[in-house]
Formats: sequence, structure tokens, C-alpha cells
Amino acid sequence: MKINLLQRKPAAGQFSIEGYFVRVVEEFGNMGIPARLLIAPVLSRGFFRRLRILLFAMRNQGDVTHITGDISFAALATRPKNTVVTIHDCEVIERSRGLKRALIRYLWFTLPVTRAAAVTVVSDETKRQLLRQVPTLGPEKIYVIPVSISDRFTPSPSRKFSKKPVILQIGTKKNKNLPRLIEALQGIPCFLSIVGNISDEIKESLAQHAIDYKVHFDLSDDELLEIYREANILTFVSTYEGFGMPIVEAQSIGLPVVTSNCSSMPEVAGNGACIVDPFEVSSIRAGIQRIIKDEAYQLDLIERGFKNAKRFSSNSIARQYADVYSASLKARCR
Repeated sequence: MKINLLQRKPAAGQFSIEGYFVRVVEEFGNMGIPARLLIAPVLSRGFFRRLRILLFAMRNQGDVTHITGDISFAALATRPKNTVVTIHDCEVIERSRGLKRALIRYLWFTLPVTRAAAVTVVSDETKRQLLRQVPTLGPEKIYVIPVSISDRFTPSPSRKFSKKPVILQIGTKKNKNLPRLIEALQGIPCFLSIVGNISDEIKESLAQHAIDYKVHFDLSDDELLEIYREANILTFVSTYEGFGMPIVEAQSIGLPVVTSNCSSMPEVAGNGACIVDPFEVSSIRAGIQRIIKDEAYQLDLIERGFKNAKRFSSNSIARQYADVYSASLKARCR
């Protein structure tokens, strides 16, 4: 069984999907399963570049051809019975309008997932969103397989909170809810460590609310890991996530986590995080203050986080994908 996993060419700052499937392919090697991870020759931008991606997919098919991320339209060029498509989230539909929204829904979602032999999603939340966007898709065709976490994220010695604990925020897109987080931190002695570029508007808000901060971007894997290890708390109070990898990365390190009560985040966090309402500044603030002030609560969250993170080992996730491939091949032979 020859497995080809086809992946987007990443733009600057994109790393989560890339690292995820590198780990899956490495585990396949450990399991004796022949698999290759093939990167699209161009960025998925514009009509002619996407035509090149379709040709790339057509020329690189295997016994199983797995389209791993937001080049799902590439499944239009592969043999349906050999194709598995992974959908990470449906956010791109939500933030599009008019004809563009209709085209994205049809070419990136409806056609690829209805043609494919199997569809995988990273959370039950993504499954619900996908079924809402493509109501003709049979739920029995969808497999929920979460994201694996790098084994580089290992427990580090607990860092005692100083008078100004370091609060880590991963991501700065609109759904990451940075304006409400900044408002919630006003008056709390802390240092906000932000991973991702920020707008002038966010800079103004940080100044207005008197937040000490530092921005990090274009980080290597080692640099990102060090940022995690320097933090005391992870805040991840997004309004929407397809999965929420930073939650599990922080739990694996041993950071107490504050995250949202909506979308995929409670599902991913398990019982190892402080759950808050991301639309209520007072709720975010109360969760952060509780962790800072209550050492017993901190330690309890850390311990429960460690246990939760074990669900996302690379070996476990790779085996789940291998089962999907096997099931797809058996169905094709009937």
C-alpha cells in the first residue's frame, strides 16, 4: 500500500499543519507503512497557481492519496476511490462573502468531500461545521482524528509566578480574540508574550490598557518551544478554532491553560484547563486571576493537563489514519 500525503506549500508564519503531518509520516515509517509527504510546488494563491496544484495532485497519486489541509480542492484531480481528504476547519467559508463564499464552499468543501472515499476532521466541532456546510455529506464517511503533538513538548520544571507572571498568547488573527484579552488584563500585573504579528490597532490597545508586552514572529521550532518554557500561563480564548493545538502543547509543557467554552476548545482541553466565556471580558479576567492567586488550582490544572495531553501522541494518531486507509481500501475492493 503506497500512501502519498499531499500538503500545501506554507506561507510565512504557517507551521501547525506542516509539523503535524511530518510527525504522522515519521510514525508510519516506524510502523513499516510506506508513505511520502509531498509539498505543493506553489502557494495556493490565484487561478494559475491552483491549476499547478491540481496537476501536482494528478501526477502524485498513490494507492491512497491523502489531501492533508487547505488545498482540499486538489482532490478534484485525484481518483475518488483512492482519496482521503482532511478538513481542519470551515473558518474560510465564514469569513468570505458573496460569490467568493459560494465558490470556496463548492470547490474546497462540497466537491472534494463528496467525491472522496473518506474524510477526516480534527475535532467533533469541525465535523459539526462541515455537516452544516455540506448537508448532503453522510456523517458515516467522516472520521474524527485529532492533531498529534510533537514529542519535543515535554514537561519542564514548574516556574514560580513572579510579581509579573508571563502570559503567553499564541496567534493574532481576529478569531484569537486579542482585544478582549488585552482589556481583561488591564490592572493585572503581568507580561504578555504574543506570538504573531500585531496591527497598529492592537498596539494602541496595549498602550491604552498599560500592558507590558513583547511580540515574537517567524520563530523556529526551537524558539517557539523556548517561548512556551518561559511562560507561566497560556491564554487561548479564541472565538472559534477547528482544533486548538496550543492548548495541548501548553499542557504537555506543564502550563496552566485558560481557554474558551465554545467551538472545539473544551473538547481539546478535556478537564485540564480553566474554561471561560471568550465573549465576556469579566470571565476571561476572572479565570486568569484565579490561576495567578490560587497555587493549588494552578497545580491541579497542570496535573490534569498532563493527563489530557497523552491522548494526542503521534503514534496513536498515525494508527488512526492507518485504520482509515485500510478501511478505504477494503471498501474499494468490494
